[in-house]
Amino acid sequence: MGNGMGGIDGPGGGLAAVLRAPVAARTWREFGYLLIGLPLSTLYFCVALTGVALGTGLLVTFVGVPVLAGVLLVCRGFGRIERGRVRSLLRMPVAEPAPVRAGKSGPLAAMGALLKSGSAWRHVLYSVVHFPWAVFAFCLALTLWAYGWSALLYPLWFWVFPAFTDQPGLQLVQNGEYTFYLDSPVAIAATCLAGLLITLATPWVIRALTGVDRLLVGGLLGRTRLDDRVRELESDRGVVVDTAAADLRRIERDLHDGAQARLVALAMDLGLAKEKLTEDPAGAARMVDAAHGEVKVALQELRDLARGIHPAVLTDRGLDAALSSVASRCAVPVKVSVDLPARPVAAIEGIAYFTVSELLQNVSKHAGARGASVDVWKSGGRLLIQVVDDGRGGADPRGGTGLAGLSERLDAVDGVLVVDSEAGRGTTVTAELPWRA
Repeated sequence: MGNGMGGIDGPGGGLAAVLRAPVAARTWREFGYLLIGLPLSTLYFCVALTGVALGTGLLVTFVGVPVLAGVLLVCRGFGRIERGRVRSLLRMPVAEPAPVRAGKSGPLAAMGALLKSGSAWRHVLYSVVHFPWAVFAFCLALTLWAYGWSALLYPLWFWVFPAFTDQPGLQLVQNGEYTFYLDSPVAIAATCLAGLLITLATPWVIRALTGVDRLLVGGLLGRTRLDDRVRELESDRGVVVDTAAADLRRIERDLHDGAQARLVALAMDLGLAKEKLTEDPAGAARMVDAAHGEVKVALQELRDLARGIHPAVLTDRGLDAALSSVASRCAVPVKVSVDLPARPVAAIEGIAYFTVSELLQNVSKHAGARGASVDVWKSGGRLLIQVVDDGRGGADPRGGTGLAGLSERLDAVDGVLVVDSEAGRGTTVTAELPWRA
């Protein structure tokens, strides 16, 4: 109801807002919305009720299926009209509902998808439920509007009665021989005052009536939480797929440019050493010794690559030991504090590890810090991570940096990343993940 029944506060609010309300553009838009709503709602009601009754009755034959599907499709069109009316006249943004998706192509699949669509049936429900409300809102708004303005302006038109009829004024009461006319100055003034009160109250009544329409349109014709969740999961799935593909490309590149290249060079050196073994044993021994050093380097690169995929220390000893290992490789001193009652699931634990690892890499490369700290704890059903440094600050996740990609990764598992980085005052990054023990 925040958009529907806004108050009279703000600049120029209070009594001034009450006095302006009868002639305000918003009041006229909302009044027009209620007036237009009755004929449209009558059409919606007749089409929906007739179509559903006809389609249901014909379900004994196959004809009922396309009739019902057609009614659902038409009602979705009605919903599009209503969303447009709400956006233009009530100034309320309404998200489009999720599209109806058929698993297969063809008319039968499309009809089946429509019949199974909860959104389409909500449009039918709106078409039926809104009609009695539209009748009530139309009658109340029009009655108050007509009586209020007529009474308010009565001093300007009461002369019509003595001029063109045999009555001195508007007849208000007739009981036998007693008749009361609004013809005296006191009666005219009282009528004008009553009209003023009704006119001033009518905009707020109209606002309350359109508030109900906002609820109906938003609840039945808009995008539901389930639709938003499905869209969010689809987006998260895309992020996960892209991240996995990028990780695979990185691993392939590291293998090709690192260990694979060293092993190829090692094989060539050993081949040359084998040829020199009989002719120059000393030279062959030197080549074998150099190859032995290359083997050690290649093994270290493979260990680093394996650690980048999933470190063994994390699997064996948990976050505390794994994060301490990461901190020991940071370019600045890092204090690590892990206070967890148990270990979360491996997936969340791995994300937490790589989150801290990437944040500490940023500290080493970009922060210009003298020290940092890592705190990990559980709060309710969430795993919280906070990395703080005393560097130059000014980190902005919206600038297309690694923080933006990290935020997308956390969002893919319902996580949150918050960055507080004021220039010259260091950076505090807080990550929140679901616990899922």
